Amino acid sequence: MSAQTDRYTIAVTRYFEAWNAPDAQARAKAVADAWSSDGTYTDPLADAGGHEEITAVISAAREQFPGFVFRLTGTVDGHHDTARFSWELVHETGGTAPVAGSDVVTLDEEGRIRTVLGFLDRVPAVA
Repeated sequence: MSAQTDRYTIAVTRYFEAWNAPDAQARAKAVADAWSSDGTYTDPLADAGGHEEITAVISAAREQFPGFVFRLTGTVDGHHDTARFSWELVHETGGTAPVAGSDVVTLDEEGRIRTVLGFLDRVPAVA
């Protein structure tokens, strides 16, 4: 594994640590570890800038899906300062995965996430 590949993998690992942090304090710390101070997160449902807003987006998703965790599907692919990967939201005990997506991230010089552009590939049907 090259140093560049390690850089992408470390960034994505930190990203999932933020999304899977068990409480508000751990989540805020994980977001600060993963994102640059001016980092952004954009997907079809959210547009957030800075640690506080990104933490709020993650907290809202965790509240909407209690008992679920985000996990990587496949491998992380990247070049230059950009990486892409796919993920799914899986129930911890049931194994169901009602939500899945793909994200593209750009990294700063320190390997922190500068931007996330998220795409939802599978979402639950609205009743």
